Amino acid sequence: MPLRPYACANCGHWQRWFASPPFCPVCTDVRNALPEDGWQFASADEVAVGRQARRAVVAPGVTGYWCEPQLGLGTTGWVIETDAGLVGWEAAGWYPADAIADLRERGGLVALGASHVHGYGALWQLQDAFAPPVLAIGVDDLVWTKAFQVTWPTDDRHLLAPGLVMYRSGGHFPGHSVLHDERRGILFVGDLIKVELAGESPVGLSCHKAFHAQVPLSHAEVRQARDLVEMLDFEAVATPFEYAAPVSRRQVLALFDRQLRGQPTAGPIPIEELT
Repeated sequence: MPLRPYACANCGHWQRWFASPPFCPVCTDVRNALPEDGWQFASADEVAVGRQARRAVVAPGVTGYWCEPQLGLGTTGWVIETDAGLVGWEAAGWYPADAIADLRERGGLVALGASHVHGYGALWQLQDAFAPPVLAIGVDDLVWTKAFQVTWPTDDRHLLAPGLVMYRSGGHFPGHSVLHDERRGILFVGDLIKVELAGESPVGLSCHKAFHAQVPLSHAEVRQARDLVEMLDFEAVATPFEYAAPVSRRQVLALFDRQLRGQPTAGPIPIEELT
């Protein structure tokens, strides 16, 4: 029987399976909530029905793609212009046909990557459509990649494209990576931090091992993340869910320092306390 992609209705995680998968490994992980009504999975054809493509330019050379209605956690796929071509970081939960056509008109994608499984979205769709030579995922997170082929497992540092450098941050997941856009001063943080927004303005920052279960990072994990962030120059961040400018390195370091002063927490700290 051929393997086909199926999406979890609860979190949007894609698996290739013979038929409807028996369960979702992302939902059974401590970081996610279980579906209240049991397992429900949708084939790619079923997911495509009624979904429309959306895109927005959030910074010069950076475009976000998503679908409406959103699927699962509601991820955004970032497309970043580089001297080598377009790079996809994270992925939308689904790419309607006009989104794929738009990316094809823009020249396709030369590389793909993602911070961790909560940002994978429909990476498999982009790989199937454009066959970029590089799909980079942190080597410690390969267990979550059954829907697509990882062509470059990454370690602590990886040059994804000119001006775009992946770093293993750990923390939220062992292989969690961030992407530093050196030219634009943007850090694609994945779930290394979570940004609370009021409209388009950041009002709080937090970090966590598990957001739904409110499990904080350990002090050792926070120190590792802090040591990395201290090396990177940025004045804006992007998560798999939103572009949240401006959040600076100074504010993120202040968040980590706050965590290290006592019992760590998973809840947000007001941004005015981190300035």
